[in-house]
Amino acid sequence: MDLTLKEIEKARRNLNGIIAKTRCYRCNALNELTHGDIYLKLENLQKTGAFKIRGAYHKISSLSEEERKRGVIASSAGNHAQGVALASKIFGTQATIVMPVHAPISKIEATEKHGAKVVLKGEIYDEAYEEAVRLCEEKGYTFIHPFDDVKVMAGQGTIGLEILEEIPDADMIVVPIGGGGLISGIAVAAKSIRPDIKVIGVQAKNKPAMAESLKNRSRVSIMGTTTIADGISVKTPGELTYECILNYVDDIVTVEEEEIASAILLLAERSKIIAEGAGATPVAAMMGPLKNSLEGKKAVALISGGNIDINLFMRILERSLKMSVRLLTVTVILPDSPGSLVKLTTAIAESNCNIMSVQHKRIGGDYGIGYAEVEVEVEILSHEALQLLKEKLKENNFMFKLD
Repeated sequence: MDLTLKEIEKARRNLNGIIAKTRCYRCNALNELTHGDIYLKLENLQKTGAFKIRGAYHKISSLSEEERKRGVIASSAGNHAQGVALASKIFGTQATIVMPVHAPISKIEATEKHGAKVVLKGEIYDEAYEEAVRLCEEKGYTFIHPFDDVKVMAGQGTIGLEILEEIPDADMIVVPIGGGGLISGIAVAAKSIRPDIKVIGVQAKNKPAMAESLKNRSRVSIMGTTTIADGISVKTPGELTYECILNYVDDIVTVEEEEIASAILLLAERSKIIAEGAGATPVAAMMGPLKNSLEGKKAVALISGGNIDINLFMRILERSLKMSVRLLTVTVILPDSPGSLVKLTTAIAESNCNIMSVQHKRIGGDYGIGYAEVEVEVEILSHEALQLLKEKLKENNFMFKLD
């Protein structure tokens, strides 16, 4: 069965009253950066915090009573898990979800709160998938695939209908890609209504399986490396989704981990939006590889989810601040004597920089007894402040380095 606009429209009717119709929000921060007219489709505000409830509900609604009675099973890095769990709860069906052992604890707990049984297996999504298939055959469950299923793809495609209803003259839609179910549904919906619209996919450079598949014109599996965009960390693209992407998607770009982190920071700081790594990849692409193509264009970035572990979120923010030289560590070797530390902190204060933390370690080694190594984490309030800080440290003859 091929994915069609008719099936997507059926999914929309089916989802009426079940999901939130999320809005498109004009992003002034990206407008300033790209000189385009940029909107964010906020699926991070969807029920369960991500778009996955759309496809999961539409798929489970298509099952027979006997299939629902036997129960369903799914594999997921997190968001599909919650979508299947909630949809199953609505239908009174027992759900079992297999997740990688390193899935964020916040996503595991949220899945269990919807009544699903969580099984942790495998280091990556694909290993969790293999376990889910095994359990499906053993227990007689119905498998709810996270992306390679026409019903699931159709449910996700309802996002494309909503985008074009709100912004009918959009020139481009930018969408995250893992296995490809989300962009397949959106691309079929959007291109069926507006054949001229551009649909661009984004993958983490650490997990570029679909991008490489499109480049090679055949599906390839790529193990890749760890990415903070865990929601799109997929080794092998789907068969159905690959065909849809080949026929309907205009291009796929990849983004670095630092670009994803910077996008998370921009969304949080400038737009007050919390996005997980996967959800921030379209913004990362607009800040990076797509930036020059957006001038004068009306484009929509899909923020696919906001279910980010709070500890990871804090680490990403700190990393991003350091990358943008707004938070740095000043390491100074001082005489271990009264007044030395005061002299250092005074120099920092006179630079209009804010001290966040201080670590004072007495050392010997190359510097000899009687010296101390001091690490000061400093908030830099402007480029002028950074330059003044360097000048003050030099004026005081400090031996220092900045990280």
